[in-house]
Amino acid sequence: MNKTYGYYKVASCTFPISIGNVDKNAKEIIRHIKEAENKHVQLIVFSELCVTGYTCADMFSHEALSKASEKALNDILQKTEHDKVLACIGMPVEQAGKLFNCAVYIKEGNIVGVVPKTYIPNYAEFYEKRWFVSSSCRTSDSITLCGKEVPFSENLILRGDDHIAIATEICEDLWVDSPPSGILSRAGATIIVNPSASNDVIAKREYRRNLVVMQSGRCRAGYVYSSSGAGESSTDLVFSGHCMIADNGHMVNEITDLMVEDEMITGVIDVERCINDRRKYNSDLWGKAPEVLEVKISTTSDTVSLPDYVNPYPFVPSDERKLKQRCDEILTLQSKGLMQRLRATGIKSVTIGISGGLDSTLALLVCCKAFDSLKLDRKGIIAITMPGFGTSDKTKGLATTLMKELDVTYKTIDIKKACIQHLKDLGHPEDVYDITYENTQARERTQILFDHANMTGGLVIGTGDMSEAALGWCTYNGDHMSNYAVNIGVPKTLVKYLVRAYAMDSDDKLKNTLMDIFDLPISPELLPTDSDGNIAQKTEESIGKYDLHDFFLYHYLRNGFGKDKLYILAKIAFPKVSEEEISTTLDTFYKRFRTQQFKRSCMPDGVKIGSVALSPRGDLRLPSDLSELY
Repeated sequence: MNKTYGYYKVASCTFPISIGNVDKNAKEIIRHIKEAENKHVQLIVFSELCVTGYTCADMFSHEALSKASEKALNDILQKTEHDKVLACIGMPVEQAGKLFNCAVYIKEGNIVGVVPKTYIPNYAEFYEKRWFVSSSCRTSDSITLCGKEVPFSENLILRGDDHIAIATEICEDLWVDSPPSGILSRAGATIIVNPSASNDVIAKREYRRNLVVMQSGRCRAGYVYSSSGAGESSTDLVFSGHCMIADNGHMVNEITDLMVEDEMITGVIDVERCINDRRKYNSDLWGKAPEVLEVKISTTSDTVSLPDYVNPYPFVPSDERKLKQRCDEILTLQSKGLMQRLRATGIKSVTIGISGGLDSTLALLVCCKAFDSLKLDRKGIIAITMPGFGTSDKTKGLATTLMKELDVTYKTIDIKKACIQHLKDLGHPEDVYDITYENTQARERTQILFDHANMTGGLVIGTGDMSEAALGWCTYNGDHMSNYAVNIGVPKTLVKYLVRAYAMDSDDKLKNTLMDIFDLPISPELLPTDSDGNIAQKTEESIGKYDLHDFFLYHYLRNGFGKDKLYILAKIAFPKVSEEEISTTLDTFYKRFRTQQFKRSCMPDGVKIGSVALSPRGDLRLPSDLSELY
């Protein structure tokens, strides 16, 4: 997949149908195939029975219409013989005196295969059984069309390169309790095509949209849906040309305007992601796959089709309206995890270190939410701020103010003297700011927290987040350790939004304090402040932007993407970031993620929040001495 990165460009098309005028419809099909070719589309899908129109009714019983349709198809083949795009065209096809509602695939002037519809509706406004038979009535795996014998099966799979495997279900096939796409995906299909003629009534459009998105997710496949629109008979029905492209549970593109009459939408399907998900979530792959009729097709393209947009913050909901709701849900999950631990142990006290930064603030808010839900006195939350060599007056002040405003038990224990004594005992100079200098402070703080928790019979609450665990940006047996890690399922790019969400529901004084913390730079504050007393040590200057690291983390673990693809996607997601910075940060991510597994292998319990998690007991099982990361 090095050339294509697993991407496949598809199109879904609707145009004004001329009922029964196959020649005019053929010209429209040819026009859109040419347009698709110019846009480097690899697959274009037209609506059900688009050659004739879906609403021909009893005209389908006339042999002349079938022959005219075949003649129109032949004309389409001749006019598109130099076009590499694979096209799916809907038309009636006859075999042994039976008429089938079919999807006909053509490419470079040849018929690749024909798929008959399986489920023929015959209720309410649909009377298809009056004219068409089911695919179960076919007599062979081949059919003669336009003078050539071609593959003919409802289980036809067009198999190309890079895991591209195209299968078909037609309109009603999607609406039944067990759509054919389910077993076809089990047989290897990664792209499902659906030419449809689905009329519109109130609320049906949203229901249909949900069907397409959910089926693409259940099949872990791309789904290209094209429904007939303008021109179909309005004797009793309205057709709006609802076209959709979904990818593994996500809508890529869609015609949302009910008034659209002629439009082709395009989208890029990530086949590699579909395959990676199937490798990971494989419980549905143990059932028997159907016998399929495979046809080899060429899916190579002169142009690599990449997505126009990639979300730079995959852990953060892009819809601002949903962001607050999602953050509230996450805070609830975090607090429920802690509540269960407190219930199970019978412990009614926790000890937590507060730095005045985002991570420890979030952990403290989670503790407050858990204690409130359990109706425990917040005084059982013992928050300790432990200023060291790099603690600024700003963060120390914010930490103290926060603890007071949240009405928890708070203490200040200065660690500088203890660290100086420890460095002296080690024979380490006080003015050498190396890793020993930094870790001495982190481990001193951890010792204080655990010893204080022993005194009060409490649990030590970890404040480190998922991004730090991924990069190993924590001190082994220092801030790396706790009794329960409430933030371990939350990536760095999401932490600030969780703090902001809590602030939105707080009184003005607490809200202002939380928003001040929201604006702080990310720092462990282990190196001395500058001459003005400001934070001198900034994490992102050492290891790169967390925006990039979280982006890499999500797509590496959730989607299984390799280094080349991560780099390509990051360039699209972060157009203002230099290629050099992306490349350097990606190298850092790969090196640190590989070498820091030993810290994750013994990290404390903590609640899983999203689809990406690092627990060695569940989601991520890697050897600590891994020599290469793929």
